[in-house]
Formats: sequence, C-alpha cells, structure tokens
Amino acid sequence: MEPIVVLGIALALLFNFSNGLNDAANSIATIIATKALTPLQAVALAGVFNLIGPLLFTTAIVETIGKDIVDLLYLTPQLILVGLIGAVLWVLFSSYYGIPVSSSHALIGGLLGAGIATAGTEAILWPTLGTIEQTLAFGAAGAAFGALVLGAVALAKGESPSGYLGFGALMGLALTIPLFIATGILKISGILAIVIFIVVSPILGLISAFAFAILIVRTVRNYPPRRLNASFRYLQIFSGSFQAIGHGSNDAQNAMGIITAMLVASGLLADFIVPLWVILSSSLAISLGTLLGGWRVVDKMAHKITKIRPYQGFCASTSAGGVLSLMTAFGVPVSTTHVMSGAIMGVGAARGYSAVKWGIVREIVIAWVLTIPAAALVAGLCQLVGQGLFP
Repeated sequence: MEPIVVLGIALALLFNFSNGLNDAANSIATIIATKALTPLQAVALAGVFNLIGPLLFTTAIVETIGKDIVDLLYLTPQLILVGLIGAVLWVLFSSYYGIPVSSSHALIGGLLGAGIATAGTEAILWPTLGTIEQTLAFGAAGAAFGALVLGAVALAKGESPSGYLGFGALMGLALTIPLFIATGILKISGILAIVIFIVVSPILGLISAFAFAILIVRTVRNYPPRRLNASFRYLQIFSGSFQAIGHGSNDAQNAMGIITAMLVASGLLADFIVPLWVILSSSLAISLGTLLGGWRVVDKMAHKITKIRPYQGFCASTSAGGVLSLMTAFGVPVSTTHVMSGAIMGVGAARGYSAVKWGIVREIVIAWVLTIPAAALVAGLCQLVGQGLFP
C-alpha cells in the first residue's frame, strides 16, 4: 500500500474522530442539560451507540461522498488527502471555539475546494439545469401550499395571517421535497441534495420536535410535574441512544466513503464496495471522538439555545433520531448538528417564541452557511500551496 494511501486513511479516521469530538453535543446535549446522566455516562452511551449505528443501516451515504461529489476521473489519492486536510482544519477550529458545525458539510467543502483547485469546475459533478428547475418548481409549490394552509388556520382563529405565512412556507418546503424524493417523483442526489437538506433538515427537526412536544404536553398535562420529570429522565436515555444510532449511521459513513474512494483511486479495490474493516474502523474513530467529548460545543447546545426540561429533551432527541434515520435511508449526508439544533429550537418554541435565544441561533446558522465555502477555501489553498511546493 502506497504511503499516501496510508496517510489518507489515517487522516480520514482523524476526520471521523474530530467529527465525534464536535458532534458529541448532538447526542448528549439534552441528556446533560436535564441531568438524566452524568457527562461521563452520557458520552459513554453516545460512543457505544455511535459504533452500532453504521452496522444497522445501509452504506448509501458512502457512495454519495465517494462518487457523487468529484468526478472519478479526477479523484486521486492526493486530491482526497487535500480535501480531508481542509475539512479537518475547519472542524478542529470550530470545536476549539465551541462552534457546532457540520462535519459532513466540511468534508464536502474540502472535496469541492480540492477538486476545483486541481482541475477547475469540470472536476465537480454539478446537477443538470433541468433537475435544478424541477426541484425549484416542487419547492415553490410546497412553500405556497404551506403558506396558504397556515394562513387559513390563522384566519380561522381570528388572527392576522402575516406572521404565519413565512413559517408555513418553510414547513411546506421542508415536507414537500422529502415526500417527492421518497415517492420517486423527484430524483436528486449529490451536491444538489446536500445543499437542499442544509435548509430542509433543521426545519424537519424543528417541526417534528415542536409537534411532538405539543402532543406530549397535552397528553400528560394532568400528571404531577415531579413524577413526569423523573419518568422523562429515564426515557431520555432511550431517546439519546436512538439519536446516537442515527448520528453514527449518517456521519460515520463520511470516512467510509473517503477511504473506499481512496482504495479505488489507488487501484487497491476494483469496485466501489465498502470493506468490513473500513466500516468498523470508521465507526470506532467517531465513537472515540464522542467519548472524549467537545465540551464547549456541548455547553452551547445544552444551555445556550433554550432551557431544556426532561420532556423536551426526550422530544428533541427522539425527533432528531427519526429525521437522521430517514435521511440515512435516502443516502443524504445531512448535518446532525443542523437536525439537533432545529429540534432544540422546536421544543423551545413549543413553550413560546421568547423561550428560544434567537441570537445564539443566528450565530449557529451563520456557521452552517460558512462551513462548505470555508472548508473549500482551506482545501483549495492547501492544494495550490502543495502544487507550488511539489509541482
């Protein structure tokens, strides 16, 4: 095995380790916020179920990462290595400053930057104009329908519809796109699917957690609060485990895709089939990162967005785990950070608009938007410097 391939595999595993380090907050933030488990118990729980996740689901995301971003004609071990460097640097920088970013999107940005710096825009597998137009049409129709439905609800309640229209449009968009993908009407993949779900996945997390929290409140409103808190603290252990499985099944596949692509690019694999040792090592790396924990990110997710009560922690983790499992089945590498942040916002908003610290939310959203271009810029600069030093 060539040294550059060995280095690339090691860096891919380091990337998954940093992924677990930053995304540790996603699986354990609500558990720590409500004191359902101690911090050490919470990260141990998340680490174990992160390891189990990839073994329960398909490896569809592996193909998205390894085959649907950069054209295989240009996908060399050197390009993959540079893309990884850009992604790892951005994730470690974000973890140090406590910024909850998407490791999945950092990796995608790194591959984009390295590919463009190597061979220009033709190295990237861009979606066709027809696919973009079809997606925009379906999204616009869904947004219009959602706005009309919530506007009608507002009028029926005797309230002004203006405050409902924007939220209705976002709901319609977030629900319509996955529905059309699931039914096979809309066929999107690669970069387009990733960009769309940057918007869709946090909204799905918010909507599902908001609705679930409202349902729980109405169901248990006559029970004693102390008894409810004790019960939901135990339930949070199961919901946190479910979410950790979703996190591991989606995010651990990033390194799997990179390692498999590197083995194919170097001629060590004839077909794009993920070896078992790649699945196990990638899962172990992300679990080790989670076990060490990114405590600055945990603090922001657990305490800065909203005050989380036990029933809200249960609703947020369950909803986020469901969305992650759904996206994994579609083969879309979404951000666990995006989904969980949206779910925490949803359970907070169920208590009222003022229960959420929207200033912190804006900081997180800005980090989401910057992740792909920032990682692409870092990787592109690394590639240009490398070409200058080793032409």
